[in-house]
Amino acid sequence: MTVTGAEPDGAPDSVLADLVLERLTTAYGGAADPGRAAAMRAYMKDVAPFLGLPTPARRALSRTVLAGTARPEERDCTAVALRCWALPQREYHYFAVDYLRRYAPRLSSAFLPVARRLVTTISWWDTVDPLAAHVVGALVAADPGLGAEMDAWIADEDLWVVRTALLHQLPRKERTDAGRLFRYCLRQSGHRDFFVRKAIGWALREYAKTDPAAVLAFVTRERDRFAPLTVREALKNVGDPAARPSGSATAG
Repeated sequence: MTVTGAEPDGAPDSVLADLVLERLTTAYGGAADPGRAAAMRAYMKDVAPFLGLPTPARRALSRTVLAGTARPEERDCTAVALRCWALPQREYHYFAVDYLRRYAPRLSSAFLPVARRLVTTISWWDTVDPLAAHVVGALVAADPGLGAEMDAWIADEDLWVVRTALLHQLPRKERTDAGRLFRYCLRQSGHRDFFVRKAIGWALREYAKTDPAAVLAFVTRERDRFAPLTVREALKNVGDPAARPSGSATAG
């Protein structure tokens, strides 16, 4: 038993997590703003209750919470993340995401099932997207063998697992496996959910900053398979030849 109540299933014992959670709940709880919390909850479509902490203030509190604490081992990261996720208010989940991003280099491939648990629990874009790009993506970058796991995730029935697979290469730039990215986009091109269609476009738009010609050629060739939303997102910074007026000329 800790200050946050019963241990969530699968959370390992961790003295460091005990310290962090005690400090965290005291600091965040003491700064709660119920009026702001209601507006934040509404903005996030009621996915979870909020304490009402704006991001700059929350991160300042987080720095205070972590001041003087030891660098965690993987078991500590697991304990912090799962204990934060067991708390109802969304700011605790944000703390866990920031903590995992900070210490992602200390995580091994064995952390992937924990990341999946976080992605599929109280799921919404605000936690899924940074976990995808900066935690799952970091794990795969460190261990390319996890690409096989991403190949399974892209075919998953859970839309947030699919979105994670689509976005896990988001910050990789020239290190992006373009073949895998394009295959994933085609694999889910007919998905009905907005968040998957949007993620396809976002992933392509981000890679277009590195290789615009490849993205333009891919979308031009396959555009009939994608929703209009996806095409608009993918070509936002490249330009869509199909959107130019008929007969228009480009400058020589």
